Amino acid sequence: MRHRKISSLSVSLLVMVMLVASAGQAAAAKPTVGGTCKQCHQPQANVIRGTLVGISNQFKTIQVAVGSLVWVVKFGDGIAVTGAEKLETIPKDKEIGVTFTGDEKNPYAVGVSVKPPAKIAPEKLARVEDVQKLVAAGPEKGDFVIVDSRPRPRYLEGHIPFAVSLPNDKFDQAKDAVLPKDKGRLIIFYCAGVT
Repeated sequence: MRHRKISSLSVSLLVMVMLVASAGQAAAAKPTVGGTCKQCHQPQANVIRGTLVGISNQFKTIQVAVGSLVWVVKFGDGIAVTGAEKLETIPKDKEIGVTFTGDEKNPYAVGVSVKPPAKIAPEKLARVEDVQKLVAAGPEKGDFVIVDSRPRPRYLEGHIPFAVSLPNDKFDQAKDAVLPKDKGRLIIFYCAGVT
């Protein structure tokens, strides 16, 4: 009799643990804002912000990377596109936002917005010739820091001489260790292109 009570109690406890664990998993939602998008955007219901992995017209899907997770979102012919002429013209690895209906298991895209290029005042831009002269002089004589803001693997493939790596998505965590304490020093950032 005592053995049965312990068995019943064990089974009851096991069922409770499983229910609590599955409830926690059901409540956990997939991330909807990734990488550099986190710097400007907060999570919103029914909006995915990340980088474009690809578009399949055959299967009518858009793949969006949000960190290590890739969302696969279906779309139809009436999808609204902002910031690009049409879906097919959006370059891979471009930051996009996808507005969808449905839920995270069956999202259906109703709109895609493409991040516009950054607007930088002409006087804040560095010309190639000027950077070449600085690099030739060296960072001590030229009193500069060149920052490569591309992802670390791209930096490792090759970078401008004397450049330090500070990937855009790691900026907040690493800026104090990488950027100079002297705020009067010339700092030149570069990446893979206008974003």
